[in-house]
Amino acid sequence: MHHPRKLAVAAFAAFVAAAPAAPAAAADYKAEYTVSTVLPAPFPWGIAADKWVELVKERTQGRINLKIYSNSQLVSGDQTKEFPAMRQGIIDMAVGSTINWSPQVKELNLFSMPFLMPDYAAMDRITQGPVGEKLFEILRARGVEPLGWAENGFRQVTNSKHEIRTPADLSGLKIRVVGSPLYNDIFTALGANPTQMSWADAKPALTTKAVDGQENPISVFKIAKIATVGQQYMTRWNYVNDPLIFAVNKRVWESFTPEDQKILRQAAVDAGAFGIKASREGDEAALAEIKAEGVTVTELTAAERAQFVEKTRGVYADWAKKIGPDLVKAAEQAVAAKK
Repeated sequence: MHHPRKLAVAAFAAFVAAAPAAPAAAADYKAEYTVSTVLPAPFPWGIAADKWVELVKERTQGRINLKIYSNSQLVSGDQTKEFPAMRQGIIDMAVGSTINWSPQVKELNLFSMPFLMPDYAAMDRITQGPVGEKLFEILRARGVEPLGWAENGFRQVTNSKHEIRTPADLSGLKIRVVGSPLYNDIFTALGANPTQMSWADAKPALTTKAVDGQENPISVFKIAKIATVGQQYMTRWNYVNDPLIFAVNKRVWESFTPEDQKILRQAAVDAGAFGIKASREGDEAALAEIKAEGVTVTELTAAERAQFVEKTRGVYADWAKKIGPDLVKAAEQAVAAKK
């Protein structure tokens, strides 16, 4: 017969032996980690970020808590400052836009190369293949650990003046663009007058007609109610896409145990897939709704789209040199390699 006290002591000893690993590892963990992002839910961007928080909390039994700060509030509303802030450890993590990080990581301009990716399949062949891996290596060398991809979506151009079917229709239009020189170059080449401003300033500028138009994914147009500020014309031209990246400051990343790193990474991959689905399905659903709101949606013929492609070839060639010819070539090959 076993002695109950001996059993209890043995059980306690086994518990003590097993216990130190978790508290010791978690001793230097923060109670909460800051996650910077631009758009909150119900935007697909925010949906992906929220899902990451939820999965990490669930899979670590509440040991690791992430807190989202949307609207770039951790960088005073300047979304292009997010990457350096994460790199310096001012913020712990981010679900960031490749466009917003491109001022510091020139290779991320790849996704803003005009008319590189015609569709979602091409997009996936870039992010989920060797090119995506190469971009992650580049980010790693810059002091952040990239974990997975999400998506803000293909960007369409809208304006308050008239339908855009040819490059001539863009002539002289003031278009709000994100803070990336490549966007300036694209719209300048198309004869428009691009104006860089943060998203926080964009809506007031559209409202007062200080700018005539803007470019954004369809789901963003719908959720942000851009139709209500006079944007009555949309051209669906899929000229660039805006993939998002889940990333963690290097020192913060190295403070996690290998087991927790694995959890954080897999949660990002899963949240990313969830967000990508929300983005792609959201675009289709939003399209029907904005048409019902009276927005004129112009679908270009292949010949019409080719005119825009032609007008931006010089910009494409110029930026291929800046981004890195080998990387651009690898992306072009991924796009061409239809399954």
